[in-house]
Amino acid sequence: MRTVLMCHADDAFDRQGLAAWLASFSDLAGLVLIEETGEQKRARVRRELKRVGPWRFLDVLAMRFYYRFRLAAADNAWMGERLGDLRARFNDVAGVPELRVSSANAPEVARFLAACEPDLMIARSKQLLSKRIYRVPRHGCLVMHPGICPEYRNAHGCFWALAERDLDKVGLTLLRIDAGIDTGPIYGYYTYPFDEANESHVRVQYRVVLDNLDALAQRMRDIVAGTARPIDVAGRPSGVWGQPWLSRYLRWKRAARTAAPAAVAAE
Repeated sequence: MRTVLMCHADDAFDRQGLAAWLASFSDLAGLVLIEETGEQKRARVRRELKRVGPWRFLDVLAMRFYYRFRLAAADNAWMGERLGDLRARFNDVAGVPELRVSSANAPEVARFLAACEPDLMIARSKQLLSKRIYRVPRHGCLVMHPGICPEYRNAHGCFWALAERDLDKVGLTLLRIDAGIDTGPIYGYYTYPFDEANESHVRVQYRVVLDNLDALAQRMRDIVAGTARPIDVAGRPSGVWGQPWLSRYLRWKRAARTAAPAAVAAE
């Protein structure tokens, strides 16, 4: 099975950890590394501002500051340890062809993919892909979406499921990209026994990947082999979510800490 990984160049978890994981069970034929420009990042901010409005956008900014100064240091230390675990478990990747671009839909990406001849591409990008990109791999482009679809599509699905107290919908969706936002065929759901009282939403997002690597690898083999069948989601509600809000984060954590003693008492 030939694979390509598309990810952001500055994301060590993807660039080093997931690349090594992919190379452990497939022929990793290429890496597409996205180096976004400042204008691209500002455009994403403008889209979120337009989506939620100025007052709610302040809530988004407050969450960004809160995370940076209260949570990021602990999460970064934890991520460093997990990345070390991945590198110890899998061999470091070397000699794999790389393409560095600012846009996931640049013409050179299509040419690079055609030369790699992948069966699958794993897309870990904040940018939506065009048809000319996601149709190149023989069996499509897969997303390990942090959220259960169709209920928690778009951004930060794990956060919003926790904030909504929809705890049965905290997890990861393996889906194939189509023209919509997380609307493609779904090939699996994955979760783990998360600790919502003590884990941040960012840590939950990464652990739904880390704790299911073996199952995800097998599912990808099944897709290429033609034995995997999409899950029927007809009739289920569909929701498009966005960036986390500090107000909802604080409300979630209060609810989680209240629920934790009750769960211990019940045991």
